[in-house]
Amino acid sequence: MKPVFVSCAITGGMSVPSQSEAIPVTPEQIVQSAVDASEAGAAIVHIHVREPSTGKPSADLGLFREVLAGIGERCDAIVQPTTGGGVGMTIDERARVVTECRPEMATFNCGSFNFAIFKVRHRPEMAPWEVAYLEGTRDYVFRNTFGDMERLSELFREAGTKPEYEVYDVGHLYNLAHLADAELVDFPIHVQFVLGVLGANAATLEQLVHMHRTATSLFGDRFTWCTAGVGYPAEFHLAAAALTMGGHVRVGLEDNLRVESDRRAASNAELVEKALALARLLDRLPAGAGEARELLGLR
Repeated sequence: MKPVFVSCAITGGMSVPSQSEAIPVTPEQIVQSAVDASEAGAAIVHIHVREPSTGKPSADLGLFREVLAGIGERCDAIVQPTTGGGVGMTIDERARVVTECRPEMATFNCGSFNFAIFKVRHRPEMAPWEVAYLEGTRDYVFRNTFGDMERLSELFREAGTKPEYEVYDVGHLYNLAHLADAELVDFPIHVQFVLGVLGANAATLEQLVHMHRTATSLFGDRFTWCTAGVGYPAEFHLAAAALTMGGHVRVGLEDNLRVESDRRAASNAELVEKALALARLLDRLPAGAGEARELLGLR
């Protein structure tokens, strides 16, 4: 049975807390949710942070330090912060969590695109800032220029941090190939196909196969890969596809709030448990954090 590791995206930066009571907000909640996901079998915990008093997505380095240290003290999971940053931040500011905290792994976004969440249904319990935040994404472009990516490549290398290359559309793979041609990429690489964001590629089996085929044509066998489906049932449909295709799986409240069509997830751990149940049904052997480190070639 081929080993598979599960990554769990704990809280995200493009959702608002009123969408689900399960979304962790404070550093203590994020740490506890990550530890619980690790105990449920997640080998990687992907980390964003939020303002503790409001729940607004944040890129505060102090919050990152607190959360990363708290998780590291309590479990062995690979702690993987985002470099997505915040609106208006320079790439050096976005990368401070890498240059200052030097995690063993962090996410690396491979291209600019419209990132829209305005279709999320407004709820009576939403704070005014949450409604404005959702609606504001009608005009939001997630900026990741070639200059940004080239600079980020240098900063990752200096920190000794392995990138998880986030590709939201097929063109992002060609951007990554450009970085490889410029000798800014260290093989073997780890690629994550993020499908289902409005403004990027769709969360369908056909598009996952297309993305995987394209990556194979560009990088041969010099990459490991994972898939993240945004929304329900995309999260688990793409997880099942990745399991049958030999890839790895990401779940978590950042991407999807439901564990069944008629039931919201009570926790990140519950989403991890379902993903691992799928893995066992499809004859994939769940890998812990130590084996995941070996598969990824982490230091």
